[in-house]
Amino acid sequence: MSITSALVLFAVIWFMVLFIVLPLRLTTQGEAGRIVPGTPESAPVDPKIGPKVKITTAVTVVLWAVLCGIIVSGVITVADFDISGWLGAP
Repeated sequence: MSITSALVLFAVIWFMVLFIVLPLRLTTQGEAGRIVPGTPESAPVDPKIGPKVKITTAVTVVLWAVLCGIIVSGVITVADFDISGWLGAP
């Protein structure tokens, strides 16, 4: 796996985990009863982005390390996904 591939894998995992973490423990303006004029009720009161980014990064590092280990070790290869036989897998 090249460095570019590793960085792309990290970025993809990071954004996927971020989209999972963002709505956790979210309090909307409608739930808090303090709706700022011009915003929807579903807007967050305090999104707490900093801790969510730290959690996202920590989870991503673990998942990325596991996936890189699997890819580099050869346990799972592209040939394992070749159901049509186009790649000429052994």
